[in-house]
Amino acid sequence: MATDRCRIDQMAHVIMEGLQEYADLATEDMKAAVKKAGNKAKSDVQAGAPVKTGNYKKSWAVKTTKENAYAMEVTVHSKNRYQLAHLLEFGHAKRGGGRTRAFPHIAPAEASAAELLEKEVEKALK
Repeated sequence: MATDRCRIDQMAHVIMEGLQEYADLATEDMKAAVKKAGNKAKSDVQAGAPVKTGNYKKSWAVKTTKENAYAMEVTVHSKNRYQLAHLLEFGHAKRGGGRTRAFPHIAPAEASAAELLEKEVEKALK
């Protein structure tokens, strides 16, 4: 019990150490949640992507775009078929008139990943 005691002039330092320790643990959990949500978004996009040759479906990847001690940002993108993503997601006008069919596969994956991220963050902070 004597080791848990501190003097009044040390209290601010002890409280700051405790808060810093909690922040470090929370940051690690947040980064893990962001990685998990990014990988889930990638797998959902691949699962919902239209398949003609399979190259578009295989082209999706997760890339860490920003990371520092307290934050992390990942991007889910198509490595070499990025030109098709918007056209397939929303459809497009055909040369002779009319429109092609839309294959919505990115928006549902994004919504699912956002829900997963929210649940993981809540679980990590409890």
